[in-house]
Amino acid sequence: MPNEDPVASHYASADLAERILAALEAGGVARDALTVDDLASVDAFHIRGRAATEELAQGVEFDASQRVLDVGSGLGGTARFLASTRGCHVTGVDLTATFCDVAGVLSELVGLGARNEFRCGSALELPFDDDSFDVAWTEHVQMNIADKRRFYGEIARVLKPGGAFAFHDICAGPSTSSFAFPVPWAGDASISHLVSVDELRELLASVGFEEQRFEDKTDASVAFFRGALERNRTEGPAPLGLHLLIGPDAPAKFANLLDNAESKRVRVVQAIVRRR
Repeated sequence: MPNEDPVASHYASADLAERILAALEAGGVARDALTVDDLASVDAFHIRGRAATEELAQGVEFDASQRVLDVGSGLGGTARFLASTRGCHVTGVDLTATFCDVAGVLSELVGLGARNEFRCGSALELPFDDDSFDVAWTEHVQMNIADKRRFYGEIARVLKPGGAFAFHDICAGPSTSSFAFPVPWAGDASISHLVSVDELRELLASVGFEEQRFEDKTDASVAFFRGALERNRTEGPAPLGLHLLIGPDAPAKFANLLDNAESKRVRVVQAIVRRR
């Protein structure tokens, strides 16, 4: 799928696989000895990184027979993590063709090609039959999607009845002060579509989900960004990190996100819901 969509264009990055592998080799990691953990600093493309993924995964019962769908799978970090630690098959869908290509390359390199599959496509038109997956997953995706009812409706459609939907996401906070851009998911308001936590919960219920767990992770997210920005100030960027995806203005984007969180313009939540 061409990266003509403004959201896909925002995330697209040239020669990404080679730049990631070059950064790994600069850090002493050879591509023929690559592991899932070696990639965590770049492929866990969300607040609090791999720790947040593990935290969310602890609330879901996985087994090797399950089919898992990661919507907005990025570089495939979560797909590889779940496949390697839970033994399940994970299919990723992402709007950005570059991400899907790189995700496939990295999964092959760490020996997970048989348990990972990546497709370029829209979260609003998932290319799967009804009732196809045991678990659905998403981290930091819906902020770019205006039609959230359709987004969550599609996830409900492809999820089996009783199946778990786990998500880690950014919502609008109670403050009405001016939002600071750019942030990691948007250079300006044109592709940023935040809703409040209450609106999110109402949307999920309206398409057939019932809550199992819902937690506010804003304070932990603020602490994470404070630490990351301080390390960047004192140590500079590591060879392998999210700056490879976000670009040279990554510190400014993270600083704005921290400011938005501290000023209560955003909230960060983790939740597990089930399809009724």
